[in-house]
Amino acid sequence: MAAKNSKKDNKSNDNTIALNRQATHEYHIEDQFEAGLVLEGWEVKSLRDGRAQLKESYVEMRKGEAWLCGAHVSPMLSASTHVIPDAVRKKKLLLHRRELSKLIGAVERKGYTLIPLAMYWIKGRAKLKIGLAKGKKLHDKRAAAKDKDWQRDKARILKHG
Repeated sequence: MAAKNSKKDNKSNDNTIALNRQATHEYHIEDQFEAGLVLEGWEVKSLRDGRAQLKESYVEMRKGEAWLCGAHVSPMLSASTHVIPDAVRKKKLLLHRRELSKLIGAVERKGYTLIPLAMYWIKGRAKLKIGLAKGKKLHDKRAAAKDKDWQRDKARILKHG
């Protein structure tokens, strides 16, 4: 019985496709949104195989729609035999109209940036977590690193007494 539960726990933790770890270092994330992705068949198969990278990607607003640009999805040789795959194809993001209008207002008027934070599966559908962010200055990055070091040292001190 315990083995059955551990399998279920492993499966629930295995839904992450790709993370953008650099985003929290480079930006102050103020708000997060979840968006669906419009994908082609070969892209879905590649994502299931874990062949995605969000490191240099960004979200662009064009004509009232959100687009994921710069995300790299490596094609599988067996899955893309009849099409010519484009690894960095722009992918349309699916958001509600009020979310789109809020994002457009923040990006155009207030100077925010839209950064992809994570890509994951929910009920067999690929989702993208988008962060509404402002860029950090160099001194902000240093302060964040110093705070992170202090939290780690504090945890170590409390653990060992």
